[in-house]
Parts: sequence; C-alpha cells; structure tokens
Amino acid sequence: AEKVLGYDLLSLCLEGPRDALDRTQHCQPAVFVASLAAVEKLNHQRPEVRGEGGRTGPGRAPRGSPAEPVAASVSPQVLGRCVAAAGYSVGEFAALVFAGALDFDEALQAVKVRAEAMQRAAEAVPSGMLSVIGGRQANYRVACLEAREHCESLGIENPVCTVSNYMFPDSRVIAGHLQAVEFLQENARKYHFTRTKLLPVSGAFHTSLMEPAVKPLAEVLTSMEIQKPLLCVYSNVDGKKYMHSKHIRKLLVKQVVSPVLWEQTMHSVYERKQGTDFPYTYEVGPGKQLGAILRKCNLKAWKQYKHVDALDDEDLAET
Repeated sequence: AEKVLGYDLLSLCLEGPRDALDRTQHCQPAVFVASLAAVEKLNHQRPEVRGEGGRTGPGRAPRGSPAEPVAASVSPQVLGRCVAAAGYSVGEFAALVFAGALDFDEALQAVKVRAEAMQRAAEAVPSGMLSVIGGRQANYRVACLEAREHCESLGIENPVCTVSNYMFPDSRVIAGHLQAVEFLQENARKYHFTRTKLLPVSGAFHTSLMEPAVKPLAEVLTSMEIQKPLLCVYSNVDGKKYMHSKHIRKLLVKQVVSPVLWEQTMHSVYERKQGTDFPYTYEVGPGKQLGAILRKCNLKAWKQYKHVDALDDEDLAET
C-alpha cells in the first residue's frame, strides 16, 4: 500500500495524527486496506469458520494486504463457500477485491484517486452530513425541500439537500450544503426527527456536490482490468448484484453521487425462504457500525454476526 500511495499508511493508521487520518484522502485508503487485512486475518486465524457466510465491508470509520490480488490469496474453498459480499461506500472496493473482480494494487490506486477527488470536491463547497433518526411521521422529502428553500433565501444557487444514506428503518443520513443540514438540525422537531447528529466528515458525500470526483474516478476505472466477481457482490447504488465488468465500472462511478442504499442491500442479501438458516456474517475492518445496522434491519441474521478487526486481539484490548 505504501508503494501505491506514496506515504506510510500503516504508521498513519497506528500512530496518527488522528486529524490527518480523518481526512478523506487518507481515510478511504485506510478503510480499504484495513478491510482486506481483516479478511486475511479471518482466513488465517479462523480456518474452522472461514468462508461460511457473507461478509459486509466496512464504512468510512469503518479499514496490509498482499501485493497480489486477494482472490489469489484466498483458497477456492473459501470463495466456494462464501454466500455474498457487500461494502459500505469505499468498502465496496474491498468487497470487489475479495470477490476477485479487482486487483488489489489497481483498486487501491482507484481508491486513492477517488479519495483525493472527493476531498477536493468537499473543500470547494461548505457542506456536511446529518445523521437522523426519524419518528413515524418524519417526512424526509419535505424536510430536504424546505432546507433547500432556506438556502435559496440565503442566496445560494442550486442548493443541495438530499438523503445520501439509507441506514436502517427510521434512520437516514441527509447531506448537502452546510446551511441546509444546519437548518434541519435546528428544526428537527418540526420534521419529527427524534435525534440528529452532524457527522465529522468534510463534505456531502453521495450527493451531486461530489460531481467533480466523477471524471477522475471514471478515467482510472477505464484503465483497469475488471473481472466478473467469483461470488455475489451487491452494489450500493441499487442494492442488487453486480452482473459483469461494465456494470461494475458504471456503478462504482455512479456511487460517488448516488445515495448508499444499505438498508435495501441488507434486505437483498438476507432474503430467503421462511425457516431457512441465516449464514454467518463477518464485518471485516475497524468498527462495528455495520453490525449495529444489521441488528436493526434483521435481528435473526445479526445473531450469526461476528466482527473481525485487522489489529491483533491484544492491540484491540489496549485500544
């Protein structure tokens, strides 16, 4: 990873400084690499259970890996027994590497380009993301509309305010111009939002404000060789399985400016006939956020959930 990125990612992950690691341009490669490191840990340290279930890739806080494609380092037995893979936002790149669709080095280069382009887009316009828990009467569409109207009253042209992440029932992330998300936080009660929290991110990811990042990512993906995944990988864009290489290339670009349909993806992954056992699920990488979401989306599936971190267990105890 250090050779591809041009800086010591391992040192940054383990020693910080935290504010540098939190920057989009560093955080996304860290999420990606640490996700795949956790996959390797699962393969080597848990041979009795490896590959028995699907895996969910980590989110932004939510992630080295061998220099060769991960698919080459994962035995056919593991791939043959794995049900599905999915990754949250940049974690989708890790899921595709795990599934043999992308080469590790090339995927990391694409993540680097994506992260740097999204960092630039975020710095161009004051924007943010608001995590929202809504009551039954919550109307996200009206809330976003009125937040945009508020921005227009301030003289902001073409304001952006939209749902950018579907997390679990009654939970959304709304993103857009900073004035819009601040307006929603101040008027939370009016829209029946029971809890709101501004997220510590630099921009309105997965909205049209990320449009400047589309071309750089599209260009680097065009130069990459992409294979059909060896197992089912679900897209953030529509919650459905990737079908072929052109499909992957198209949706990875679209994902940058489209909402993450994670709740819908969870329903697709775990849909099965009544009485059918749920697979083991492993969240690989830092943080247990996706496990918490899974519990809200599907309690029965969550009972087969485990978390695997890239750090040694001793290191985790210390942190």
